[in-house]
Amino acid sequence: MDKNSYIGVFDSGIGGLTVAKEIMENLPNENIVYFGDTAHVPYGSRSKRQITQYVLSDVKFLSRFEIKAVVIACNTADSVAREAVEEAYPQLPVFGVVAPASRMAAEKSKNGRIGVIATKATVASKAYDRAIAAIAPEAVVLSKACPLLVPLVENGRFQPGDPVTQMVIREYLEPLVQDGIDTLILGCTHYPLLMDIIRECYPDLQLISSSEAAADTLRKSLEKDDMLSDNEGGQHRFFVSDDAAGVEDVARLFMRRELNSSIEQVTVE
Repeated sequence: MDKNSYIGVFDSGIGGLTVAKEIMENLPNENIVYFGDTAHVPYGSRSKRQITQYVLSDVKFLSRFEIKAVVIACNTADSVAREAVEEAYPQLPVFGVVAPASRMAAEKSKNGRIGVIATKATVASKAYDRAIAAIAPEAVVLSKACPLLVPLVENGRFQPGDPVTQMVIREYLEPLVQDGIDTLILGCTHYPLLMDIIRECYPDLQLISSSEAAADTLRKSLEKDDMLSDNEGGQHRFFVSDDAAGVEDVARLFMRRELNSSIEQVTVE
Protein backbone atom coordinates (compact mmCIF):
# COMPACT_ATOMS: atom_id res chain seq x y z
CA MET A 1 0.00 0.00 0.00
CA ASP A 2 1.38 3.40 -1.03
CA LYS A 3 1.92 5.80 1.89
CA ASN A 4 0.98 8.69 -0.41
CA SER A 5 -2.46 7.25 -1.16
CA TYR A 6 -5.59 9.06 -0.04
CA ILE A 7 -7.18 8.89 3.38
CA GLY A 8 -10.90 8.38 2.74
CA VAL A 9 -13.26 10.22 5.08
CA PHE A 10 -17.05 10.01 5.01
CA ASP A 11 -20.14 11.14 6.87
CA SER A 12 -23.88 11.16 6.33
CA GLY A 13 -23.57 14.85 5.39
CA ILE A 14 -21.02 17.58 5.86
CA GLY A 15 -20.60 17.39 9.63
CA GLY A 16 -17.67 15.04 9.08
CA LEU A 17 -15.76 17.99 7.66
CA THR A 18 -14.91 18.79 11.29
CA VAL A 19 -12.98 15.49 11.31
CA ALA A 20 -11.41 16.23 7.91
CA LYS A 21 -10.37 19.66 9.21
CA GLU A 22 -8.62 18.13 12.23
CA ILE A 23 -6.82 15.61 9.98
CA MET A 24 -5.70 18.38 7.63
CA GLU A 25 -4.35 20.43 10.52
CA ASN A 26 -2.63 17.48 12.22
CA LEU A 27 -1.41 15.83 9.00
CA PRO A 28 -0.94 18.62 6.44
CA ASN A 29 0.92 16.41 3.94
CA GLU A 30 -1.83 13.80 3.64
CA ASN A 31 -4.05 13.44 0.58
CA ILE A 32 -7.69 13.36 1.67
CA VAL A 33 -10.86 12.47 -0.22
CA TYR A 34 -14.11 13.37 1.57
CA PHE A 35 -17.59 12.09 0.80
CA GLY A 36 -20.79 13.41 2.35
CA ASP A 37 -23.94 11.41 1.68
CA THR A 38 -26.16 14.48 1.56
CA ALA A 39 -28.83 12.62 -0.42
CA HIS A 40 -29.60 10.51 2.66
CA VAL A 41 -28.75 12.79 5.57
CA PRO A 42 -29.44 12.37 8.45
CA TYR A 43 -28.49 8.79 9.31
CA GLY A 44 -29.27 9.29 12.99
CA SER A 45 -33.01 8.67 12.68
CA ARG A 46 -32.81 5.63 10.36
CA SER A 47 -32.83 1.88 11.01
CA LYS A 48 -29.65 -0.15 11.51
CA ARG A 49 -30.24 -2.00 8.22
CA GLN A 50 -30.66 1.23 6.26
CA ILE A 51 -27.64 2.90 7.89
CA THR A 52 -25.47 -0.13 7.12
CA GLN A 53 -26.57 -0.13 3.49
CA TYR A 54 -25.70 3.55 3.10
CA VAL A 55 -22.35 3.17 4.85
CA LEU A 56 -21.23 0.32 2.61
CA SER A 57 -22.17 2.40 -0.44
CA ASP A 58 -20.13 5.30 0.95
CA VAL A 59 -17.03 3.16 1.38
CA LYS A 60 -17.55 1.59 -2.05
CA PHE A 61 -17.42 5.08 -3.54
CA LEU A 62 -14.26 6.01 -1.64
CA SER A 63 -12.63 2.76 -2.75
CA ARG A 64 -12.70 4.07 -6.33
CA PHE A 65 -9.69 6.06 -5.20
CA GLU A 66 -6.46 4.52 -4.01
CA ILE A 67 -7.01 4.83 -0.26
CA LYS A 68 -4.72 3.66 2.52
CA ALA A 69 -7.27 4.11 5.31
CA VAL A 70 -10.91 5.03 5.80
CA VAL A 71 -12.22 7.24 8.57
CA ILE A 72 -15.87 6.86 9.56
CA ALA A 73 -16.41 10.51 10.48
CA CYS A 74 -19.97 9.92 11.60
CA ASN A 75 -20.80 8.81 15.13
CA THR A 76 -24.00 7.11 13.99
CA ALA A 77 -22.27 5.17 11.19
CA ASP A 78 -19.37 4.20 13.46
CA SER A 79 -21.77 3.07 16.19
CA VAL A 80 -24.02 1.03 13.91
CA ALA A 81 -22.03 -0.16 10.88
CA ARG A 82 -18.29 -0.25 11.60
CA GLU A 83 -18.19 -4.04 11.87
CA ALA A 84 -19.89 -4.32 8.46
CA VAL A 85 -17.18 -2.11 6.91
CA GLU A 86 -14.37 -4.13 8.51
CA GLU A 87 -15.94 -7.37 7.26
CA ALA A 88 -16.42 -6.05 3.71
CA TYR A 89 -12.92 -4.50 3.49
CA PRO A 90 -10.65 -6.69 5.63
CA GLN A 91 -7.40 -5.27 4.18
CA LEU A 92 -8.37 -1.64 4.74
CA PRO A 93 -7.53 0.05 8.07
CA VAL A 94 -10.79 1.47 9.46
CA PHE A 95 -10.84 4.33 11.94
CA GLY A 96 -13.84 5.73 13.73
CA VAL A 97 -14.79 8.40 16.22
CA VAL A 98 -16.37 6.44 19.06
CA ALA A 99 -13.35 4.53 20.44
CA PRO A 100 -10.91 7.49 20.37
CA ALA A 101 -13.37 9.83 22.11
CA SER A 102 -14.25 7.17 24.68
CA ARG A 103 -10.58 6.58 25.47
CA MET A 104 -9.90 10.29 25.86
CA ALA A 105 -12.96 10.79 28.08
CA ALA A 106 -12.02 7.90 30.35
CA GLU A 107 -8.53 9.38 30.74
CA LYS A 108 -9.75 12.92 31.43
CA SER A 109 -12.67 12.27 33.80
CA LYS A 110 -11.86 12.81 37.45
CA ASN A 111 -15.02 11.31 38.96
CA GLY A 112 -15.83 8.65 36.35
CA ARG A 113 -19.20 10.18 35.42
CA ILE A 114 -19.17 10.80 31.67
CA GLY A 115 -21.91 12.40 29.61
CA VAL A 116 -22.52 11.73 25.92
CA ILE A 117 -24.62 13.87 23.61
CA ALA A 118 -25.34 12.40 20.20
CA THR A 119 -28.04 11.43 17.70
CA LYS A 120 -30.89 9.10 18.57
CA ALA A 121 -29.28 6.18 16.68
CA THR A 122 -25.89 6.66 18.36
CA VAL A 123 -27.46 6.78 21.82
CA ALA A 124 -29.66 3.75 21.07
CA SER A 125 -26.66 1.73 19.87
CA LYS A 126 -24.95 2.14 23.29
CA ALA A 127 -21.63 2.16 21.42
CA TYR A 128 -20.15 4.73 23.78
CA ASP A 129 -21.35 2.79 26.82
CA ARG A 130 -19.59 -0.35 25.57
CA ALA A 131 -16.41 1.45 24.52
CA ILE A 132 -16.05 3.28 27.84
CA ALA A 133 -16.88 0.16 29.85
CA ALA A 134 -14.07 -1.70 28.08
CA ILE A 135 -11.59 0.99 29.14
CA ALA A 136 -12.99 2.04 32.53
CA PRO A 137 -15.47 -0.56 33.82
CA GLU A 138 -16.29 1.52 36.90
CA ALA A 139 -17.29 4.60 34.87
CA VAL A 140 -20.92 5.74 34.70
CA VAL A 141 -22.12 6.85 31.25
CA LEU A 142 -25.11 9.17 30.92
CA SER A 143 -26.31 9.70 27.35
CA LYS A 144 -28.71 12.17 25.77
CA ALA A 145 -30.08 12.35 22.24
CA CYS A 146 -30.05 15.99 21.06
CA PRO A 147 -31.99 16.25 17.77
CA LEU A 148 -32.22 20.06 17.75
CA LEU A 149 -28.48 20.72 17.79
CA VAL A 150 -27.64 19.66 14.22
CA PRO A 151 -30.11 22.06 12.54
CA LEU A 152 -28.94 24.87 14.81
CA VAL A 153 -25.33 24.30 13.76
CA GLU A 154 -26.20 24.03 10.07
CA ASN A 155 -28.00 27.36 10.34
CA GLY A 156 -24.94 29.01 11.84
CA ARG A 157 -26.40 29.31 15.35
CA PHE A 158 -23.25 28.31 17.23
CA GLN A 159 -21.74 31.64 18.21
CA PRO A 160 -21.32 32.33 21.94
CA GLY A 161 -24.14 34.43 23.29
CA ASP A 162 -26.80 33.01 20.94
CA PRO A 163 -29.85 32.91 23.26
CA VAL A 164 -31.73 30.20 21.34
CA THR A 165 -28.80 27.79 21.25
CA GLN A 166 -27.97 28.51 24.88
CA MET A 167 -31.53 27.63 25.85
CA VAL A 168 -31.47 24.36 23.89
CA ILE A 169 -28.06 23.36 25.27
CA ARG A 170 -29.21 23.97 28.85
CA GLU A 171 -32.39 21.98 28.19
CA TYR A 172 -30.34 18.99 27.07
CA LEU A 173 -27.35 19.22 29.41
CA GLU A 174 -28.80 20.36 32.72
CA PRO A 175 -30.06 16.85 33.69
CA LEU A 176 -26.61 15.40 32.94
CA VAL A 177 -24.86 18.12 34.93
CA GLN A 178 -27.27 17.62 37.82
CA ASP A 179 -26.40 13.92 37.71
CA GLY A 180 -22.76 14.85 38.33
CA ILE A 181 -20.93 14.45 35.01
CA ASP A 182 -17.54 16.16 34.88
CA THR A 183 -16.73 15.18 31.28
CA LEU A 184 -18.89 15.46 28.16
CA ILE A 185 -18.32 13.67 24.85
CA LEU A 186 -19.55 15.63 21.85
CA GLY A 187 -20.74 12.51 20.07
CA CYS A 188 -21.71 14.06 16.75
CA THR A 189 -19.39 15.66 14.22
CA HIS A 190 -21.52 18.83 14.20
CA TYR A 191 -21.03 19.42 17.89
CA PRO A 192 -17.39 20.62 17.98
CA LEU A 193 -18.70 23.88 16.54
CA LEU A 194 -20.72 24.24 19.76
CA MET A 195 -17.73 23.93 22.09
CA ASP A 196 -17.46 27.65 22.83
CA ILE A 197 -21.14 28.08 23.58
CA ILE A 198 -21.21 24.92 25.74
CA ARG A 199 -18.23 26.24 27.70
CA GLU A 200 -20.11 29.51 28.10
CA CYS A 201 -23.02 27.63 29.68
CA TYR A 202 -20.96 25.03 31.63
CA PRO A 203 -17.38 26.28 32.11
CA ASP A 204 -16.42 23.46 34.49
CA LEU A 205 -17.18 20.62 32.08
CA GLN A 206 -14.29 18.81 30.38
CA LEU A 207 -15.32 18.65 26.71
CA ILE A 208 -14.19 15.83 24.43
CA SER A 209 -14.40 16.40 20.68
CA SER A 210 -14.82 13.13 18.80
CA SER A 211 -13.32 14.88 15.76
CA GLU A 212 -10.09 15.84 17.56
CA ALA A 213 -9.79 12.40 19.16
CA ALA A 214 -10.26 10.61 15.82
CA ALA A 215 -7.62 12.70 14.07
CA ASP A 216 -5.14 12.12 16.89
CA THR A 217 -5.69 8.35 16.78
CA LEU A 218 -5.25 8.28 13.00
CA ARG A 219 -1.99 10.23 13.22
CA LYS A 220 -0.53 7.92 15.87
CA SER A 221 -1.49 4.81 13.87
CA LEU A 222 0.05 6.10 10.63
CA GLU A 223 3.23 7.05 12.49
CA LYS A 224 3.44 3.61 14.10
CA ASP A 225 2.99 1.83 10.76
CA ASP A 226 5.37 4.17 8.91
CA MET A 227 2.52 5.20 6.61
CA LEU A 228 2.73 8.98 6.93
CA SER A 229 2.80 10.67 3.53
CA ASP A 230 6.07 12.21 2.38
CA ASN A 231 4.22 14.67 0.13
CA GLU A 232 4.98 18.39 0.33
CA GLY A 233 1.41 19.38 1.14
CA GLY A 234 -1.63 17.19 0.59
CA GLN A 235 -4.36 17.24 -2.06
CA HIS A 236 -7.97 17.46 -0.88
CA ARG A 237 -11.05 16.41 -2.82
CA PHE A 238 -14.66 16.82 -1.71
CA PHE A 239 -17.74 14.96 -2.95
CA VAL A 240 -21.42 14.86 -1.96
CA SER A 241 -24.35 12.83 -3.22
CA ASP A 242 -26.75 15.78 -3.54
CA ASP A 243 -26.86 19.60 -3.74
CA ALA A 244 -23.16 20.36 -4.08
CA ALA A 245 -23.77 24.05 -4.71
CA GLY A 246 -26.11 24.32 -1.74
CA VAL A 247 -23.67 22.94 0.81
CA GLU A 248 -20.57 24.96 -0.06
CA ASP A 249 -21.36 27.87 2.26
CA VAL A 250 -22.14 25.52 5.15
CA ALA A 251 -18.97 23.55 4.38
CA ARG A 252 -16.92 26.72 4.85
CA LEU A 253 -18.55 27.16 8.27
CA PHE A 254 -17.49 23.66 9.27
CA MET A 255 -13.96 24.01 7.91
CA ARG A 256 -13.62 27.60 9.17
CA ARG A 257 -11.67 28.41 6.04
CA GLU A 258 -12.00 28.41 2.27
CA LEU A 259 -11.93 25.01 0.58
CA ASN A 260 -8.97 24.46 -1.72
CA SER A 261 -11.15 22.71 -4.28
CA SER A 262 -14.81 22.76 -5.23
CA ILE A 263 -17.34 20.24 -3.95
CA GLU A 264 -18.37 17.78 -6.66
CA GLN A 265 -21.72 15.98 -6.83
CA VAL A 266 -21.68 12.27 -7.63
CA THR A 267 -24.09 9.37 -7.75
CA VAL A 268 -23.34 6.38 -5.54
CA GLU A 269 -24.72 2.88 -5.88
